[in-house]
Parts: sequence; C-alpha cells; structure tokens
Amino acid sequence: MKARIQNAVARLPESVSYPAYYWIQRRFGGLRRVDPLKGFRKFLNAAERLERVGASPVGAEFLEVGTGRQVNTPLAAWLCGARGITTVDLNPYLKEELVRDCVASIARRAEEVRGLLGKRLHPGRLEALLDLAGRPWRFGELLELCAIRYRAPADAGRLDIPDGSHDFHVSFNVFEHVSPAALAAILREGNRVLREGGLFVHRVDYSDHFSHKDPSISPVNFLQYSAEEWQRIAGNRFMYMNRLRVDDFEALFREAGHEILVADSDVNADVAALLRRGGLTLDGDFRGKPLEVLATTGTWFVTRRAARGARAV
Repeated sequence: MKARIQNAVARLPESVSYPAYYWIQRRFGGLRRVDPLKGFRKFLNAAERLERVGASPVGAEFLEVGTGRQVNTPLAAWLCGARGITTVDLNPYLKEELVRDCVASIARRAEEVRGLLGKRLHPGRLEALLDLAGRPWRFGELLELCAIRYRAPADAGRLDIPDGSHDFHVSFNVFEHVSPAALAAILREGNRVLREGGLFVHRVDYSDHFSHKDPSISPVNFLQYSAEEWQRIAGNRFMYMNRLRVDDFEALFREAGHEILVADSDVNADVAALLRRGGLTLDGDFRGKPLEVLATTGTWFVTRRAARGARAV
C-alpha cells in the first residue's frame, strides 16, 4: 500500500507531488511528531567515532549531505562546538514548521538536552538557542545563530564550495538512497572540498525500509526482487533504495581513493538465521555474497583520502 501511494504521488508534477507527499507524512506518517534528540544522537554517534581516530568537532567545518526536512544534526554539531555547518540537499525538503516544532521541543527538554550532550556541550550555546526560542524569531536568525548554511537544490557531486574548505563530510542514512554513479561523484567532490587529512563520516542503512513499519517482512526482504521488479515497486523519488551491501560500499570508498579507518557494522542475527535456513529466495544479483555481508543491516564508516602515492585499504 505504501509503495502504491508513493508511486501514485510521484507521478504528479514535482510542484504538486512534493507538497502532497509532505502532507501525507505530516498527517499519517513519521512526521506527525518531531523528536530533535534523534538527530542529536546521530551526531553523537558520529562525534564518538571522530574522537576514536583523534579528531574533534570543536572548531570544525562540517559538510552534511542530505539535509532532509529538519536541521537537528547541524544543530547538534553547533551545540557541540562546530564552527559552521554547510548542509546540502538535492531537493528543498526543509520545512520551517518542523524546525520551529523542534526548537520548541529543545526548549521544553533543555535539561534532557544538557544530559544527552554532556561534556560535549559547548559553553553558552544552548543558552543562546534557548534565548532565541523564548522570543519571536525569524528562520534566518536560527540559521545565522547556529552557523548553518542551507543549500537546496544542490548536487553534492558538484558543489559551489572552495577547495579544502571543510573538515568533515557527513551523512546519516542517506547514501542508501543515492545511485552508485552519484555516490562516486559525491565522494570525488568530497575529496576536493575537504582539507588535507579531512574525514568522511557516513552511516549507511542497508535494510529494506518498508520493514521499518511492517514487522511481517525481514530487513532483507527486498533482496528477493530483480532489479526490474524492485524498480517497479520503489523506483520513485520518495523511496529509491540502491540495495548496495556493505562490501559494495567498501569498494566505493576504495575506488574514491579512501583509507577505511572505521567500519562499525551491525550484523543482524535473525537475518543470518533466516538466510541460513533458506527462508528467503534471493535474486541472482545477491546469491553469491557471503552470508555475513547479506545480514549486515547498517555501518558507520570513517574514511579519509589516502595520502598521495599511498594505497587505499
């Protein structure tokens, strides 16, 4: 049913389909309630991995690929000491009403925010955000206060950003929605806009996103379909998933000349058991892959461009 709705709305002209799909999500889907702390936790996961390899978000310039409807991850980066955040999206999905709801939620849950961010919270920044939230404010004021530069529509594979201007290139559950050719271009462009020694931090969700709301199907349910069948089901602008697996992403990073510093993967034991007993008939494109690769449902990657003359590993 969800696929039929998405495909039907996607057939409408873009000027109609995007507002229509937002209306559906806002009233019946995942946007009925906002929780800014979800985005904060994503950033904290990224920050922990940066610190593991000796880096810090404090004073850093971030480039986020895939803004989405809200700016909670950039807000968390700023609260934790980032100097600035450029966030880009192919489509102008960002919604002011959602951002206002998130800021109001942060104000109501200020002590929870303090506890969550803990020692990473940069002095004075939460107080400045709470001061803004306590009075009438313009959307541009929030972006200016929190050093957030929003660019959409913008192609992350071809950006109007100076060479070597950013420290970190990040995304959170975005790369699984991007075609392999576009991913290669995004990583090449990231090589250009990051300073020497800059880091890429990307979280990839390999699961069938229909399984997020439907417990009757497994996280790898979509691997049973041929490319043609899957295109008919979810080839629309709202649900496209490239179905690349962890080994495919490792190859993409290496082809971009990257050294993989961290690859924290979640191997789903239930999926492994399902595949081991033959409970899902895989399409031919996936049958030759190792069981552990197929059962991996998510990975946090930290990579960097290998030094000139060095071999990517």
